Amino acid sequence: MSVSERDAFLRGFKDLWPSSPGIFAWGLVTGVAMVKSGLDVGEAVILSLLAYAGSAQLASLPLIAGGAPLWLILLTATMVNLRFVVYSVLARPHLAHLPVRRRLWYGSFLGDIMFARFLAHIAREPLCPHRDRYFFGGGLANWIVWQLSSIIGILMATIIPTSWGLELAGSLTLVALIVPLCAQRPVLAGVLVASVTSILAHGLPMRLGLLVGIGAGVLAAFCAERVAIGGSAGGRR
Repeated sequence: MSVSERDAFLRGFKDLWPSSPGIFAWGLVTGVAMVKSGLDVGEAVILSLLAYAGSAQLASLPLIAGGAPLWLILLTATMVNLRFVVYSVLARPHLAHLPVRRRLWYGSFLGDIMFARFLAHIAREPLCPHRDRYFFGGGLANWIVWQLSSIIGILMATIIPTSWGLELAGSLTLVALIVPLCAQRPVLAGVLVASVTSILAHGLPMRLGLLVGIGAGVLAAFCAERVAIGGSAGGRR
């Protein structure tokens, strides 16, 4: 039985839903944090729709509230989101055949949880057809859950108590996703280097230790990817 593009899209969309509680918790936390950091409802909704980057938003909000310089806020958001460059490297073999416009469109829906699901799907079914449509289905589902939860958090920020512990739930969800991803050598190298570097640089002012750790981790992941590609090419000679 052949699998159509529509079937692959719907499967990707459906496969994401078991992870929706974790996405919902993380989005809710981000929505609440934006309002409690001083943004009004309109500003927070626009930021959620345009940025679509919970970790970067949460890392930047304390700096915004504290009156940090614009260059530091932008650098922080950029460094936190550099992990998506690593994701893009891992996704490249599966999406490189698409036109540039479609790759850019699909890339705008890239998220931590949906990408973990995508890699797990490829590992289970390495010969699956229309994997690009599966990727898009999962990405769209991730985006819908995130935006709904973030906007709910924004609108209910004044009545949701911080004692609910939603931030911990979101953090544990991300940890649960990172561990399976570490089966990929570039990801494992990036996580180890970023973790050690962040600890060693913890004493730097303005949370620069986090940025240094992220930068070192991304560099390590790229180097590991290059070594892996070089080894594969050498083995084929």
